[in-house]
Formats: sequence, C-alpha cells, structure tokens
Amino acid sequence: MSGTVGSYLKKHTEALVKDVGIEAAAELCGKSKATLGRYYSADADHADRFMPIDVVAALEGASRFPHVTAALADLRGITLSYDEDRRNAKAGGINSDVVALSQRFAMLMGEYNQSIEDGKISINEAKRLLAETLAIQKVLIDMKLSLEQEAG
Repeated sequence: MSGTVGSYLKKHTEALVKDVGIEAAAELCGKSKATLGRYYSADADHADRFMPIDVVAALEGASRFPHVTAALADLRGITLSYDEDRRNAKAGGINSDVVALSQRFAMLMGEYNQSIEDGKISINEAKRLLAETLAIQKVLIDMKLSLEQEAG
C-alpha cells in the first residue's frame, strides 16, 4: 500500500475513533486504547498496521459518520449516500438543511480565516478545516435525502 493511501486511511481511522471516543471505542471493540492508537499512528513502527474490518464495522455502527468507509469509497471515486431509513435522521426538510449548510459554511470560513492569519496552515489547523469540511459533507447528504424525498 502506498504511503499516501496508508496515511489517508490512518487519518480517517483516527477520526472514527475520536468520533466514538477513545474510551468507548476501546470498550466497544475489546481493544486497548494503545492498540487503537497504533491503528492510526503515523510512527514508522506502525506504518503497516491497520484496523481490522470487524473493528471498523463495530465502531462505524456507533459513530455519527462512517469515516473509514467514506475514505475507502473516496479512494475508489465512489460517492456514498444514506438510505431513507437512516438511523437517527432528523426531520426538518430542505429549509433546515439550507440553514445548517449556511452555518457549517460560515464555521468553515471562520476556521479558514483564522488559519491563514500567519500565512500558512498548520497540521492542527488543517485538521480543523477537514473536520468542518466533513461536517458540510454530512449536511449535504441530509440535504440530498430531503430533496429526494420531496421529489418522490
């Protein structure tokens, strides 16, 4: 596996664990916090160590977003979409989706403005921008579902 692909998957594995919470993730999948950390570690000693698929499935079942599945789909050029029976889907329709999209975009622009003040974007700033971008992606998926429902 190329270093770029491995690094990409490790970043999304980290996002998955942090989405669930390290303590909850460890308990849910029966792995230690240290083992979970090794799955997304950028350290050369752990470069070839990846999270087993059964652990990914368990954690994605408890997460708000399928981070690793989305990363794998991105690598293949596939766009994911949730079905109408999406767990914990909230009602509100297209109007609330537009409001949520506007709010998330404003947050992204605020993070971006803060990040470029010194002329460069640090790793932590890039992570925050990525998190906001993923949040926008989630809102767009909700928006797509609302439009599909209205289109019948």
